Amino acid sequence: MMFGYATNETDSYLPAPIHYAHLLSRELKELRKRDSRIRPDGKTQVTVEYENDKPKRIDTVVISTQHIREITQEELKDLLIKEVINKVIPQKMMDANTKFYINPSGSFIVGGSFGDSGTTGRKIIVDTYGGMGRVGGGCFSSKDPSKVDRSAAYYCRYVAKNLVANGYADKCEIQVAYAIGRAKPLSIYVDTFGTSKLSDDEILAVVERNFDFSVANIIAELDLKKPIYRASCNFGHFGREGFSWEEIKELH
Repeated sequence: MMFGYATNETDSYLPAPIHYAHLLSRELKELRKRDSRIRPDGKTQVTVEYENDKPKRIDTVVISTQHIREITQEELKDLLIKEVINKVIPQKMMDANTKFYINPSGSFIVGGSFGDSGTTGRKIIVDTYGGMGRVGGGCFSSKDPSKVDRSAAYYCRYVAKNLVANGYADKCEIQVAYAIGRAKPLSIYVDTFGTSKLSDDEILAVVERNFDFSVANIIAELDLKKPIYRASCNFGHFGREGFSWEEIKELH
């Protein structure tokens, strides 16, 4: 089973927590280009408080980054709040009670595979929706597009995003189930979480008119045989320009 998810709460059509975490990661990379005290290994996490199903405020920001030995933790915290957090997190989303944890486990000098490695594969929650939407369990990276773990998950995101972007729902999750050796899915399930004015049958009719979940079509429509995957090795697979499954088309 594969899932795709989209919401209109951010301009990337991703849930606010993973949206802001991605922005922080990208700005952390830019800081490394400007400041040699910051080293390549890093991770981010954002906790968002919701009210009436809408992002209200950011409760907690966590950034862990590799650094040179000579910088103090106090200097690092001041640097990241000024040059990373304040640059990408809207001030209206933070308040006096917002908490910042910078390298909460202490110094982070040894990074990369020398400091932490394993054989569990890519973290699917990080690569997708930050835990807000469900996932099928199979990772994306290292799999070619003939594997629906990757290609169908991309297509589900494509369908969900287009439904939201075209105003059919405020948020949407698509689930498909395949069987090995069968080109078309065994089932397609669409959930708009009560945010659509259309009935479930009407939404499904829109999906069936505009999208084809057969594996051959997914590969062809999204042009997945091109060497496009290097860019997906960081900052997630969704919510970014340059990927075919993030494109928006007019639905009928």
